[in-house]
Amino acid sequence: MAQMVDVTNKPIIYREAVASGEIKLREETIKRILNKEIEKGDVEAVASVASIMAAKDASKIIPLAHPLPITGVSVNFSYDKNTVKITVKVKTKAETGVEMDALAGVTAGLLAVWDMVKQYEKDSLGMYPNTMITNVKVESKIKKED
Repeated sequence: MAQMVDVTNKPIIYREAVASGEIKLREETIKRILNKEIEKGDVEAVASVASIMAAKDASKIIPLAHPLPITGVSVNFSYDKNTVKITVKVKTKAETGVEMDALAGVTAGLLAVWDMVKQYEKDSLGMYPNTMITNVKVESKIKKED
């Protein structure tokens, strides 16, 4: 039987989590993103909004996660030759942590990137031999009482 963890008696304190993940892409696709040559639009803008929306609504897609009063979400991008890395920081004042919210934000952002660039990543069979989401992880957690 599944059940949500009861956090009724836990104190409301400041909590923060940072999560990150990467999407491997063709070098040409990375150049298109950086030069703002993606037909669907600005990849960072769309992926940022996807990350923020997912962080705010994590409890709607993760069945036993608590809905939390998210007080802040920031999204950052970094690049190398074949990779886009997204880092999401989520903040709250609540009885439980925001690592699931940060992970939801990262994965939604990475999926948005994939959706934005998929036409450039497909091979002749319509498959994605070079495209891969990897290294999704929690980088850090903070729990700070006043």
